[in-house]
Amino acid sequence: MTRRIKIGQIGIGHNHGEAKMRSVCKLNDLFEVTGYAEEDEKWIAQRGGSEVYRKLRRLSVAELLEQSDAVLVETDVPRLTEYAKLCADAGKHIHMDKPASGSLNDFKELIDAAREKKLVLQLGYMYRYNPAVQKAMQLAKSGSLGRILSVDAQMSTFHAKWYKEWLSRFDGGSMYIFGSHLVDIVVSLLGEPDTVASFFRCTDTDGISFPDNTLAVLGYGAALARIYVSSVEVNGWGRRQLTVAGDKATVSILPLENVTAMTYSDLAIATDAYRDMKENIAVPDIPQDCRYDVMMRGFYDYITGRTENPYTYEHEYAVQKTLLRIINGDNAH
Repeated sequence: MTRRIKIGQIGIGHNHGEAKMRSVCKLNDLFEVTGYAEEDEKWIAQRGGSEVYRKLRRLSVAELLEQSDAVLVETDVPRLTEYAKLCADAGKHIHMDKPASGSLNDFKELIDAAREKKLVLQLGYMYRYNPAVQKAMQLAKSGSLGRILSVDAQMSTFHAKWYKEWLSRFDGGSMYIFGSHLVDIVVSLLGEPDTVASFFRCTDTDGISFPDNTLAVLGYGAALARIYVSSVEVNGWGRRQLTVAGDKATVSILPLENVTAMTYSDLAIATDAYRDMKENIAVPDIPQDCRYDVMMRGFYDYITGRTENPYTYEHEYAVQKTLLRIINGDNAH
């Protein structure tokens, strides 16, 4: 018989929190939902009346920690690390949305506490569970692409004014919130960069001034990774992409999600250097309303020991360190 994990949610302020809880409720053969806790009445007024939360008990943070084995930390971004540390101190497995907040030292303290108590710490980077991205990772790590020489990652859209106002609260703006997903992919492929060059531009679209047109170039010896994020790109969704090129083959995903399209080319396929010669790779697409189901199944499997979390504490630290280098700058322009 499947062991059900008692799980609760702290915070409803994160933009992905409701969808994560919806997935957990759907997976009721794996999880028993204890309830949710939210200490900020602003978020109760804005989101507490949703169909998902209306069906759940509202608990205090202390009550939720006492009654749960695992916690979804879904506060607004600035308090994610703070509340995740509370969960670690209480010995609870943690799914923490992204990006980690606070200083790098704050995040290290969380990681150290989770490691000491052998807790699962899962960050909410959704592309880890995207079948096309997983296939690209497999090809890269198997050596099929050869020596990786370039990674080109892009995640843009045209955000509404209210969303731009929210993004303007953060150092790094669009790069901090969305570029973190791409940093996770690049670090998974290449590790921590030798050099970082950041280019942040404020377009003042909608009268809001913050870094909404952003680029980071990461150097790895002979390899380069380009991360581009914009909140002012019309139809940017259709150009969300990932291309990984080695000296033997190239794999490309464009668009990156909904609907995903993936191609592969090696020297046997691309026999003419001046033509676009590639083959399609069939990969399943995850519907928008199911995008977190696989992530939450993974969380369950890590907790119960069915599978080992492939994203180590060291990896999570390297992602956050690299993101903060991009934001704060080895070489910001």
